Amino acid sequence: MNNKTQYISEDGLAKLRAELAELVNARRAEIAQRIHDAKEHGDLSENAEYEDAKNEQAFVEGQIQRLESLVKNAVIIDEVHGTEHVQIGSTVKVEGSDGKEQFTIVGSTEASPREGRISNESPVGRALLGRHKGDKVDVRVPAGDFSYKILEIS
Repeated sequence: MNNKTQYISEDGLAKLRAELAELVNARRAEIAQRIHDAKEHGDLSENAEYEDAKNEQAFVEGQIQRLESLVKNAVIIDEVHGTEHVQIGSTVKVEGSDGKEQFTIVGSTEASPREGRISNESPVGRALLGRHKGDKVDVRVPAGDFSYKILEIS
């Protein structure tokens, strides 16, 4: 399993734990019952219901392992942090060639670029980490190179 540190908010960790509990406590039992019921129908070699239930069981067990690893390696993002430099949990207002933008630096588990939540592992997130208000940041991404000026850190 992956032992890489996963930065996550307390709320994000609570959601992961709830999803894990749902899979372990409810979905496992549902799938076990489906497998049991499918076995009752006889010949397993040509039983589509049985095959489908076994495939779903494998998927759910994979999800459980993934979530257990994420929870085990979770490091809570400090909600209260300084505004001296950009760190995980910071909200950063920047200005670039496309105008002003705002990003919140989060762990990869909670990243959602459309909502302005970028991963600390993304090119932009990595470039912003450790920088200060007023710094000019150059970022290289697959789409090309661009620059941001950090306007505010909160």
